[in-house]
Amino acid sequence: MTDHAPAPDDGSGPGRILVTGGGGFLGFAICRQLVQRGYAVRSFSRGDYPALRELGVETARGDLGDAAAVDAAVQGCETVFHVAALAGIWGAKADFWRANAEGTAHIIAACQKHGVRRLVYTSSPSVVQTDGDCEGADESLPYSASHRTHYQASKAEGERLVLAANGPELWTTALRPRLIWGPGDNHLVPRLVARAKAGRVRLVGGGLGKVDTIFISDAAAAHLCALDRLLGAGSEPPVCAGRAYFISSGEPLPFHEVLNRILIACDGPEITRSISPGLAFFAGCVLEAAWTILPLSGEPPMTRFLALQLATANWYDIGAARRDLGFSPQVSFAAGLTELGAWWRARA
Repeated sequence: MTDHAPAPDDGSGPGRILVTGGGGFLGFAICRQLVQRGYAVRSFSRGDYPALRELGVETARGDLGDAAAVDAAVQGCETVFHVAALAGIWGAKADFWRANAEGTAHIIAACQKHGVRRLVYTSSPSVVQTDGDCEGADESLPYSASHRTHYQASKAEGERLVLAANGPELWTTALRPRLIWGPGDNHLVPRLVARAKAGRVRLVGGGLGKVDTIFISDAAAAHLCALDRLLGAGSEPPVCAGRAYFISSGEPLPFHEVLNRILIACDGPEITRSISPGLAFFAGCVLEAAWTILPLSGEPPMTRFLALQLATANWYDIGAARRDLGFSPQVSFAAGLTELGAWWRARA
């Protein structure tokens, strides 16, 4: 159910734009930038987000696993940003598959049924992550032969489906933003600060491996860059059609520096204690077994996947996004920290 009827499109722009997950951290930032450009925007989310309506966004509620709800949300739109997903390192395979793979299939089917012209999919670098270091890899990196989490596997399947659906009737592209952070994050940063203050955060192997991140406004802007390229293509295939792109600030830093500078900006403690990669991996094995056998709620504080990620370097070359999408990060890590700190203090 939507709040009001979609506005007609005059054919000069992207038409009404649907953003799935518009109430989330990234989805909301995309909605805000689209509204600032003057586009008509509809959000499709499971929950109710009054802040979206305050922006002037039309809201529709539903679940990605509900094909009928997805179909109704897509109807009347000419462009879709598929941002919504079930994220996490732990949980039932069926839940991840329903949201991230089947839900994406529902989005594609609805786009094809209703003549949507453009689909931008928010993917993840984790679809190609392996157990080892990854330093400066580009999009030629293949999908992982196996995945340690259901999130990775289901997002990889979603990306495959989106790129395979590309064609003259529906141009598609996928973006792989890396570790999105910044003001408005009501999940990752608050949780990290709380765990750090409780003494429950450790570096793995000293946190020496470099990782890349992206500030929230740049992550949203990358999606609008993709829209611009798809809009400007006319009847010719846009260069980004059917392709996936790594998105980051292009500023890889050692993990311990990223972690501690974010914590300090949010009045958290600096983390200096470290455990060995081997011990972290062993702890992950034990805790995964405990969460599997016992009726424990939530997710394990350490898993094998998390141990490996914290112990290895993971950063990617964004040259293709710069070239094909015209994407240029605008917010440095240092400047982003200033904005994050101001937001954190204002919300306290």
